[in-house]
Amino acid sequence: MEKNSSPPLDFIRETVKRDLASGRFGGKVYTRFPPEPNGYLHIGHAKAISIDFGIAQEFGGKCNLRMDDTNPTREEAEYVQAIIEDVAWLGYQWEKLTFASDYFEQMYQYAEQLIKAGLAYVCDLKAEEVREYRGTLTLPGRESPYRNRSIEENLALFRRMRAGEFPDGSRTLRAKIDMASPNLNLRDPVMYRILHARHHRTGDAWCLYPTYDWAHGLEDAIEGITHSLCTLEFEDHRPLYDWFLDRLGIHHPQQIEFARLNLTYTVLSKRVLQRLVQEGYVKGWDDPRLPTLRGMRRRGYPARAILDFCARIGVAKTESVVDFALLEHCVREVLNRQCQRVMAVLNPLRVVIENYPEDTCEELEAINNPEDPAAGTRKVPFSREIYIEKDDFMEEPVPKFYRLAPGREVRLRYAYLIRCHQVKKNEKGEVVELRCRYDPTTRGGQTPDGRRVKATLHWVSARHGLKAEVRLYEHLFTQADPLNLPEGADFTVNLNPRSLQVLTDCLVEPSLSSARPGDTFQFERLGYFCVDPDSTPGHPVFNRTVSLKDEWAKIKFRIEQKQGEN
Repeated sequence: MEKNSSPPLDFIRETVKRDLASGRFGGKVYTRFPPEPNGYLHIGHAKAISIDFGIAQEFGGKCNLRMDDTNPTREEAEYVQAIIEDVAWLGYQWEKLTFASDYFEQMYQYAEQLIKAGLAYVCDLKAEEVREYRGTLTLPGRESPYRNRSIEENLALFRRMRAGEFPDGSRTLRAKIDMASPNLNLRDPVMYRILHARHHRTGDAWCLYPTYDWAHGLEDAIEGITHSLCTLEFEDHRPLYDWFLDRLGIHHPQQIEFARLNLTYTVLSKRVLQRLVQEGYVKGWDDPRLPTLRGMRRRGYPARAILDFCARIGVAKTESVVDFALLEHCVREVLNRQCQRVMAVLNPLRVVIENYPEDTCEELEAINNPEDPAAGTRKVPFSREIYIEKDDFMEEPVPKFYRLAPGREVRLRYAYLIRCHQVKKNEKGEVVELRCRYDPTTRGGQTPDGRRVKATLHWVSARHGLKAEVRLYEHLFTQADPLNLPEGADFTVNLNPRSLQVLTDCLVEPSLSSARPGDTFQFERLGYFCVDPDSTPGHPVFNRTVSLKDEWAKIKFRIEQKQGEN
């Protein structure tokens, strides 16, 4: 991954720059990205990845990819592999791939160190009792009746907990801090819980698992991390992070918090995303409507666009909501530079050019990418029968509709000017075929006599076009804030019934016969599209990545609104 040029100095970068200048941490920068492998990464994680890895790169440092696998009931090797692939897809390379489970023995020994110092104790309160004893924001907590056990008894019980002598939930190890602290996280937090569950890496070696609050700082310290970058929900946990490391007297990184990403028309809650998948509202974790990195990759979002988006939203200390349109803008910018242009017709309407020779086929020169002259050109076949978009014809055109209509002339992209003189309909009165004539002097869209036409249409040769399936995606939710619900309502009421539209009778130009899953193209005048993995030989499937800006669509919408009012 290339370094961003001159990124702005936000409060995190200012801190890192100041630490380097002062010689703190020996003039080194070492960060980490520590996801829990209990699900798939989404674009919110992409922001954290870009900060963790990006800052290390900018300041000549290192970044670890660490799996925070301290909860065996929720974590799987499948998620570990997916995380590795997603981070690599974004273009980052980690210094080390590590796991919290690498340090289980060291964490256990550190826990015994606190017990021996009289700073941790074994507690027999059940989970609900621990919550009750903790108190509230306005009421202090109460000390556990087991808080003053002797060091010898605590050590013996803790070792028996490790040996598997007690059932799940019967005992915990807690730090002895301050049950009257205004910060609830310091009211004797749980460090270990008993959980007889098989771990994806350590198997049945442990039945005693550390909590995140206990493990987090230890992992950072063991790895020599200098700047532990976290989202804002961990700000209230920082005093506990500091307390553990100070009491142990080991390497002490600086924890810094930043605001997490919130995006309109989508959700980044793992709980909600799981429901969407498990209850069949989407077709798996890589569904292109989801904000998962796998879904975005399948939809055709370039990694570069996601990182550009993260750079534009920047780093802040306060929560805010980012418009999804900004992400789409970044996607368009990247795809506009790199995508080959091709022609495709999604809703075909047959056009017969009556005065064009029936046995003739021309190979027309088409530009692959006007943004990149080095992309060259390709040949596009043209014949007597072609298909255009149904929306490009109107039998009785409304004002400001400049496309094809009876008696009207338009330009065919790279080909000729044609004029419509006859319309054929089926029994239902639907237009099924247009009869046109072409001007052979206008090859390449030129007009030697200087006459002007107001529209240029894309098309596909009926004889040469490839049949394709096209999937059109819209926002998964109809509301900008899908989780802002009336009391008792479920978020599913905001699901968009038109979030996926499947078109099965589309035609694409024959150059796409060699396209492979993941390849992206601009379908001229329609948008950017990506080849889906569901494609099979003879049956290509394309996902619309993002639409093009279409002024006519806005005008048409306003016309329809006025018609509805009348």
